[in-house]
Amino acid sequence: MTTTLTTDSSARLPGLIRRLTGDEKHAPSAHSTIDVLQVLYDRVLRVTPDSVDDPERDRFLLSKGHGPAAYYAVLAAHGFIPDAWLDDLAGPESRLGHHPDRRLVPGVEISSGSLGHGLGLAVGTALGLRAQGLHKPRVYVLLGDAELDEGSNHEAIAYAGATGLDSLTAVVVDNSSASYGWAGGIASRFTVNGWTADTVNGRDHDALYGALTGHRPRHPHLVVARTESKG
Repeated sequence: MTTTLTTDSSARLPGLIRRLTGDEKHAPSAHSTIDVLQVLYDRVLRVTPDSVDDPERDRFLLSKGHGPAAYYAVLAAHGFIPDAWLDDLAGPESRLGHHPDRRLVPGVEISSGSLGHGLGLAVGTALGLRAQGLHKPRVYVLLGDAELDEGSNHEAIAYAGATGLDSLTAVVVDNSSASYGWAGGIASRFTVNGWTADTVNGRDHDALYGALTGHRPRHPHLVVARTESKG
């Protein structure tokens, strides 16, 4: 399988993001994710435009799908979609909606936007790969901290830990959006259920890379990427 792990998209991304207009209310949601997305697609994920149907590819699931502008820009920077698509976000003929649609956008693994669904889907994806004997692909899912207020995540966290789902990495972008928080911090919510965890500066690319590749055998892995407060 052809992979690209060392592409630097830094020069292209600012211009690509500026082309996306019409969803400014979700701009904080999008911009809080840009560094995680960049590190994933530049340095971590084993997937390219030519391998989007390869069973051995890594899977990336955007649970935080209500603010996809940064995701679309990164997909364009890596050749999954044409740059010109960015000029017509959510237009009548556009493939790029305010929530990404896996049937319309190459490289998108799940249609998302309703908060709280992505982690459960990632657990199911990792289990499916395990059942097929596909042990090399990793599954990465990106969530916002406020999504952890959704009850479905409790079951997904507990099940992944109990089954030692070590092909799974969850990334929680913490921009202080959660209504309730968690005693002891976000990481403690996962580690008590058998996950390993790293908490890093969500703008520090080297720290993100170390955390995103820091998974350990027999445990699912969590990366908490702290960014500036949304409010």
